Amino acid sequence: MNGTNATSTLVDRRAAMRTAPPVARRVRGMSDRAIAWLFILPTMVLLLAINIFPLIWAIRLSFTGLMANLPNPARFIGIDNYVDILTDEDLWTNFQITAHFVFWTIALQVVIGLGLALLINHKFRGHSFWTTVILLPMMLSPAVVGNFWTLLFQPQIGPFNYLIGFFTGIAPSSFTMIGSVALAPWTIVLVNTWMWTPYVMLICLAGLRSIPDYIYEAAEVDRASSLRQFWSITLPMVLPFLMLAVLFQAIQAFVMFDMVNLLTSGGPGSTTELVSITLKRAAFEKWETGYASALAVILFVTIFGAANVYVRALNWVKQQ
Repeated sequence: MNGTNATSTLVDRRAAMRTAPPVARRVRGMSDRAIAWLFILPTMVLLLAINIFPLIWAIRLSFTGLMANLPNPARFIGIDNYVDILTDEDLWTNFQITAHFVFWTIALQVVIGLGLALLINHKFRGHSFWTTVILLPMMLSPAVVGNFWTLLFQPQIGPFNYLIGFFTGIAPSSFTMIGSVALAPWTIVLVNTWMWTPYVMLICLAGLRSIPDYIYEAAEVDRASSLRQFWSITLPMVLPFLMLAVLFQAIQAFVMFDMVNLLTSGGPGSTTELVSITLKRAAFEKWETGYASALAVILFVTIFGAANVYVRALNWVKQQ
């Protein structure tokens, strides 16, 4: 009886395979590797269309003198755009402004983010509520953050100047954060730190939660102090997570545009003109498409090269 049922089941399967659509029969005959490529291929085509093709097109335009507002065809000029960029003293000044912004933003985010992660990791009463509150700035759009802090920094109606005046005794209307040449670079550092420190805190918190409790218990048995536990256990084990956060935030700060553009527009003068703002002005105000493409290629090579070296250092740290 069982043999008869098995035979009938096998016959039914073969009949189903004969009557199955051609596409289904082909898929069933494919290997696992071919099926994997079948699922991956649409995503790869989409990435090529969105990322790779524009990059290749920008590299091509960087060797031309194309002006987007003129009907003239793109004229090949070789490496003239690259020479103009690398010999432009004003552009090198903008690179220095960008480096100042990136360095101090990352430094403050790392210190404050790690400190907040250590505080939240203690799981005090209400820590879930305060974690949510701290993460709120990260959830906002950079455009919203730029407009929000622009209002806060207004000397007449903004509360920031009144808060500084309350603690220092300085008249609130006697200074302006956005309009001061000395204060404006620190203003964009402050706002970007406020917005993205929660992201660094979140990654550091994940690293802290991954440390087994028995390591701290063994350290307490050996009578290691809290400071000793931090330097010998916490910091070395959180360091890979911290370096990963630094990588992401350094790239984000290097290409930061919308928040700074809304907050200061690169002013006063050019004291907060990051390279991304220079790129925008060249492309959409001066319409120097070829020049802007060359600058974009230089930025891409700079970020890609620095990130590649940094990732190797990160892998070395993980292996220690």
